[in-house]
Amino acid sequence: MHLETTRDETGAYLIDRDPTYFGPILNFLRHGKLVLDKDMAEEGVLEEAEFYNIGPLIRIIKDRMEEKDYPVTQVPPKHVYRVLQCQEEELTQMVSTMSDGWRFEQLVNIGSSYNYSGEDQAEFLCVVSKELHSSPHGLSSESSRKTKSAEEQLEEEQQQEEEEVEVEQVQVEADTQEKGAANPRGE
Repeated sequence: MHLETTRDETGAYLIDRDPTYFGPILNFLRHGKLVLDKDMAEEGVLEEAEFYNIGPLIRIIKDRMEEKDYPVTQVPPKHVYRVLQCQEEELTQMVSTMSDGWRFEQLVNIGSSYNYSGEDQAEFLCVVSKELHSSPHGLSSESSRKTKSAEEQLEEEQQQEEEEVEVEQVQVEADTQEKGAANPRGE
């Protein structure tokens, strides 16, 4: 089977497509970026990208269109807090090796009733937090909701809720210990 193609007198292929949408296609091939005029329909450029089979451009346009369908509302960011217990000698290493996105919030000296050697080791609770980004599909600590299945998102939300409950319990315990240390006779 042979496809009939139209050529001009120099042998160049003639393609009968809308020239309005060819500009963004050509610029994408030149620069690797999609730039559209505000009055240009993304659907038209998508149609051309699919005609020319330009995979990366197709993905970019579809992602843009999906983001418009699910605008992120301006909700104040939420945080997950973790409370980590450590000895004084471990403190510097723990804070310096925190995972990406985790931020140091508070340090609470809880002392220690244990004395394993001749010197006292101070014991601390280190409170760290991580910002959660709001999306129409719930909370996500990842910036891209497209890479997670609904099941993974639900699992992550449940884990975060459990962590928040644990943090509240530890905070109550820390507050109780602080009050006890400040008022040793229970007055």
